[in-house]
Amino acid sequence: MGSRRGTALLVLLGAAATVGGALVFEHVLGYVPCKLCLTERIPYYAAIPLAAVALGAPGRLARLTLGLAALVLLYGAGLGVYHAGAEWGFWPGPTDCGGGSGANPDSVGDFLDALKTTRVVDCSTAAWRFLGVSLAGWNALIAAVLAALAGRAALRR
Repeated sequence: MGSRRGTALLVLLGAAATVGGALVFEHVLGYVPCKLCLTERIPYYAAIPLAAVALGAPGRLARLTLGLAALVLLYGAGLGVYHAGAEWGFWPGPTDCGGGSGANPDSVGDFLDALKTTRVVDCSTAAWRFLGVSLAGWNALIAAVLAALAGRAALRR
């Protein structure tokens, strides 16, 4: 996109659509996100308001907020690469990634009942793939593209 405002809008919509897609997978399709999946959303949560500010801000502030959005999304791309690499077995994933609700049952009976319905989610297992790429891989790609767009707009005078 040629204009800084257009790029800010594209980053805003792209980040919102990515988080929206993750929420659809979670709440509509029933996929349970792992710890890394949830962590990968945080850069988008930061990029959305930054892009919104850039959308209406004057030149220097728009460049600054798009630059910050680019850095945040670049970090998000790194998280996606790390997660996808753990899924492919290139390196180990986090040792504390196992899912669960985090609630402490009051009794052993409650604990045993909770075990019947708890789905443990492993960060090193891809829940879904499209064209051979997992959701973590697609996240890395989307975040990198959005970071490149935001960074390019931030550097443009």
